[in-house]
Amino acid sequence: MDVALVIRQRLDELQLEQRDLARAAHVTESYVSQLLTHKKAPPAPERTDIYDRMDRFLKLPHGELARVAEAHLKEERMRRIGEVAPLFPALRTLLLRKCAPGERETVRAIIERQSFGELERLVAQTLLQAARLGSDVLHVTPKQRSRLDSAIAAWEWDPTTFALTIRTTTGEPKRFEYRQRSVNGDREKGLLEFLRDPLLSGTATPSELAFLESLQFTERRPTALYYYRELQNLRDPVHFRA
Repeated sequence: MDVALVIRQRLDELQLEQRDLARAAHVTESYVSQLLTHKKAPPAPERTDIYDRMDRFLKLPHGELARVAEAHLKEERMRRIGEVAPLFPALRTLLLRKCAPGERETVRAIIERQSFGELERLVAQTLLQAARLGSDVLHVTPKQRSRLDSAIAAWEWDPTTFALTIRTTTGEPKRFEYRQRSVNGDREKGLLEFLRDPLLSGTATPSELAFLESLQFTERRPTALYYYRELQNLRDPVHFRA
């Protein structure tokens, strides 16, 4: 079951029209029509602003559509990765075990939101690179995982710079940077607060973070919530033409 099917069923049950839903969700009727016909992908599960309004209008339990969207994404992800999926729980266990103790629970909270999200893929691929295994994260064999375990002593993640510091068992610590930096090195206070809060920025990709950092302001100073909403706007297909 997907978001479009749930919405169509509830509209039929409540005898409501697409335009009524569009008005309640603060989106266009065209967007709702394309969403229900699968011409547009549903909003990301993190778009609680849209899903909460739809839940209320359709008289669904709070967070229901976001849960449906997340479950559907997991099904699609499992369909794409196929038989290598059983390797991922063991790989995740390894990543968390090697994570610095002070950061472990924060990282765990982020990566457990998705089956194989951005941060988890980034860490896994970088550790493979540091260990010189040259493997794709979607095709890590048990033997390669064992070699990775032997080669990596620990890793740390800096959510402000999106950098990884990796200590191998045989060499000096290595630091991997993935974010663009401003030319003058200055960052908005609101951006720094956004980056330090994993609940706001934990799912942001390096390219999304680079875009947010590129935003410039002359008079008013943006808050962390502004950057979170800007991130959601960037992900919402309704804001972009095909």
